[in-house]
Amino acid sequence: MRRARLHGDPDVSVVVPVVERYGDLRRLHDEFVREIEALGKSAEFIFVLDERLRGALPALRALQQEAPDEVVIVLLGGSFGEAAALTLGLERARGEVVVTLAAYFQVEARGIATAFAALEEGADMVVGRRFPRTDSGFNRLQSRLFHGILRGLTGSRFHDISCGFKVMRRRVSRELNLYGGLHRFIPVLALNRGFTVREVDIPQHPEDRRTRYHGTGAYLGRLLDILTVFFLTKFTRMPLRFFGLMGAGLFALGFGVSLLAAVQKIFFDHGISDRAVLLLGVLLMVLGVQTLSLGLIGEIIIFTHARNVRDYQVAEVIRNPVPRETAREVARETAREAPRDRPREAPAAGALQAS
Repeated sequence: MRRARLHGDPDVSVVVPVVERYGDLRRLHDEFVREIEALGKSAEFIFVLDERLRGALPALRALQQEAPDEVVIVLLGGSFGEAAALTLGLERARGEVVVTLAAYFQVEARGIATAFAALEEGADMVVGRRFPRTDSGFNRLQSRLFHGILRGLTGSRFHDISCGFKVMRRRVSRELNLYGGLHRFIPVLALNRGFTVREVDIPQHPEDRRTRYHGTGAYLGRLLDILTVFFLTKFTRMPLRFFGLMGAGLFALGFGVSLLAAVQKIFFDHGISDRAVLLLGVLLMVLGVQTLSLGLIGEIIIFTHARNVRDYQVAEVIRNPVPRETAREVARETAREAPRDRPREAPAAGALQAS
């Protein structure tokens, strides 16, 4: 019997974006649903599948046919990234508690009990920290550098913000505006919205030991994402502080250079008209400030209107087939709940005449 279908919305919605790589999705489902049911809660799983990874579809369809809980497959009509996949899954989540997972094993499923306990203690979001780390030293070095830069710019104290395991209340998921690479910074964005976020230690899964190498572009992109988060969390509500400080600094620098040139002209008889390098430097600084300002203003606009912007399309939504036994039971329950003392319908005019 599918509890989600017979008894309303599920207690927990598990969103799994399948956008880069994936592992044994059936085993991932079975292990986590077992732990959720051990807590006395019902669950639904929402798999958001990138178009490039349709090879995972047969296994998900087989899981859909046999799983006792609700399994929804959302096929994207293109490659739109993890932020778009997470946004789509969070929008379709019906449970009061939403869990996000990577499409491969990162943490042990038994750690979900610890996360739920932290949620019941008053947290709005719980972030999993893979601890102790058992993967390669190179992975741990990358993580330390990434979180060190993030900590220096935003002041956040998270140790494993890139872990896909997060547990949150549904109202938190409705407030997240994700685009680009912001899916990595969900806890920072939630803190910026005023929610209580806790980080708990979850045992790292033995399969999460593969050394991860990225190209130069990926590292540069993550650095730019950190700068984006820094600006969005610090200056979105007060952009004048950012632009004012930068403008004042550049104005002071330009004023100092001009004053120096004037002093040299007055007291040392150095000419100004033949200093093309000085004019070029001033022009380049102005152009740089204008370019940076346009980029940051664009970030403000996108962040503010991200919920209304859809840069992806859904190709198909595949839901569980309703078993015949379930359909019959739903029909019987509907019939039992129907009122028995209905008023009798008035006989037709033809029937009165015939009598």
